[in-house]
Amino acid sequence: MTVDGGALEQLGKRVRAGGAEKYHAANAAKGKLFARERVALLVDEASFVEDGLYANALAEGLPADGVVTGTATIDGRQVCLMANDSTVKAGSWGARTVEKIIRIIERAYDTGVPMVYLVDSAGARITDQVELFPGRRGAGKIFWNQVRASGSIPQVCALFGPSAAGGAYIPAFCDVVAMVEGNASMYLGSDRMVEMVTGEKTTLEAMGGAKVHCAESGVGHFLCKSEAEALDVVKRYLSYLPANWTQQPPTAEPVEASAKADLAALVPASERQAFDMRRYVKGLLDEDSFFEIQALWAKELTIGFGRLNGEVVGVVGNNSMFKGGVLFVDSADKATRFVQLCDAFNVPLLFLSDVPGFMVGSAVEKQGIIRHGAKMITAISEATVPKICVVVRKAYGAGLYAMAGPGFEPDATIALPTAKIAVMGAEAAVNAVYANKIAAIEDEAERAAFVAAKREEYERDIDIVRLASELVVDTIVEPHELRAELVRRFAAARSKERHFSRRRHGVTPV
Repeated sequence: MTVDGGALEQLGKRVRAGGAEKYHAANAAKGKLFARERVALLVDEASFVEDGLYANALAEGLPADGVVTGTATIDGRQVCLMANDSTVKAGSWGARTVEKIIRIIERAYDTGVPMVYLVDSAGARITDQVELFPGRRGAGKIFWNQVRASGSIPQVCALFGPSAAGGAYIPAFCDVVAMVEGNASMYLGSDRMVEMVTGEKTTLEAMGGAKVHCAESGVGHFLCKSEAEALDVVKRYLSYLPANWTQQPPTAEPVEASAKADLAALVPASERQAFDMRRYVKGLLDEDSFFEIQALWAKELTIGFGRLNGEVVGVVGNNSMFKGGVLFVDSADKATRFVQLCDAFNVPLLFLSDVPGFMVGSAVEKQGIIRHGAKMITAISEATVPKICVVVRKAYGAGLYAMAGPGFEPDATIALPTAKIAVMGAEAAVNAVYANKIAAIEDEAERAAFVAAKREEYERDIDIVRLASELVVDTIVEPHELRAELVRRFAAARSKERHFSRRRHGVTPV
């Protein structure tokens, strides 16, 4: 059968129009854009080349089988992308949908370019389950390809609506997920299914909404107020990463740090007084270059990309404004994943330490703080990119290890004059060693004098100059010298040999 030009043009128009007008109107009322509008906003003008436009063209009401796939450029750099069309059966998956998604991920992997997922899908079409679910080219092959591509090419997801049931794993296998507040959600079972199975009465928003995943579960990384903001997150995220694992991150024109930042003034003299590590990071990096990731989750640890003299770095910093900067189960997981991301894509790591250690107590022990801490320390050990540990204020206990301390082969351990490195802080140490003797001193003034003397003795023992003299730290620098010191040291470490161990892979302490 042949198709004349006019008929083909009409078919193309119908397919590109998506679903019925009433579904477009319903989406618009929620502030949602059409899938093809999202693609147009994201990519460079006239750069999109679509694949599978006529998928399921002979079926009624299934234009492109509910998903747009193809290649394009973003800021002049090649990407592959998919975008669910929620005007077509709520963006649900049929057999051709699945095949299109598999093919575009395979193309991204084969050509070594980033993969972008614009997700808005109700999940699999139950009516088509035999065709789409169990086979060798069924839905499972999507996730297999995502896992194979992980660490080989950047994978980033913007979530505009639901990502339901098995489909929720598409965002989960991405490096980062931007979620639009009020519309985006991820869940394995709907609220109705949850009530049927467990008896719990809940809502999709309360169970799997954007705020839940960005602030509580950690599955979401960016909470966005609009679709335009989510698309901008995708662009900005990719601007810090190479096209694939064999390349280096893109450089930018060097920019000076903010002239307003006084790094010395930001760090209080008393280690009991909190300060915001995010302000410190912004004052250290090229002005306006810090791109924080997971800002709402496990806030005791700050992570994100930035630039030092135009070169991309990944930052891991303890933030004493939240929970005193102590490492918990979630913050250990947050660090682990980010360190692995940076190591995969050749992004040097900068650790800014102000850590009292890992949290203790029955609650965190039951949560598995030991294995989560071990997972973080594993990631630090295995990372072979240039990594520099800066002890800004304190590095106590296993916190020193978790922040790439001297035993973990950093390319440098730098101390500021405010730095303290010890098994524990002076107050805890004196109490641990002299608790009985302190309790036996009845006179209050005498007891206070004894404690003060022992504290001073302990502080002398861990004096930072002494640690530098014994080569525990490589240098001590003043705050205003730190940026220039880091620029020079990262430049020197850029060509380092990156072999770690004789093996296929380790056994992660999950």
